[in-house]
Amino acid sequence: MRRPDTLIHGPRPTLSRALTRLAEEWTEPRISVAQILIALGDRGLIGLLLILALFNVIPNPPGTSAVLGLPMLYLSWQMMRGQLPWLPQFLAGRSFDIAQFRTLVTRAVPHLNRVERLLRPRLASLSSPVAMKVLGGVCLILSAVLILPIPLGNLLPAAAIAIIALGALERDGVWILGGVLFGIATILFLGGTIVILMAALLRLLGL
Repeated sequence: MRRPDTLIHGPRPTLSRALTRLAEEWTEPRISVAQILIALGDRGLIGLLLILALFNVIPNPPGTSAVLGLPMLYLSWQMMRGQLPWLPQFLAGRSFDIAQFRTLVTRAVPHLNRVERLLRPRLASLSSPVAMKVLGGVCLILSAVLILPIPLGNLLPAAAIAIIALGALERDGVWILGGVLFGIATILFLGGTIVILMAALLRLLGL
């Protein structure tokens, strides 16, 4: 098996190219969270957060969001504290079937390519070290919402995290701001939905 850090070399490729090479050249039947983290190098933390968010955007078996949400919570917490990417073994050892990983990459890369052409460094203050810690806190809250057992409640928080991560990877403050605003709207929408459903249930029970 080739070491994951040897798969991505030379000039810094785009994230879509890095993921494509990783999916194409990986030879083992499974790929772990830690191996993806290493392969993505200096953008491993945010890149992995983006990958996990994308896994929650596409249709998955019930309960997948709870499983993937744990590493997302941890990565967001590290981002909030400004720490280097590191995962404890029980999270780092979580793995994906390589066929599933390749399917995700195949679906995501055409969209990433289009998005990458739109991304460029803007509003530098929103991608500063201090701002990144604040964004980590936002992603932490969204990751916690994502784990809640709400039907289809993982899609919107995951999409917001993906937008924030894309902006952070390319230091594009416009995308970062858009992701934060979308995340706030998502939390308000899901919170309002829960309140309405609870009120309807209470009326149904005559309480």
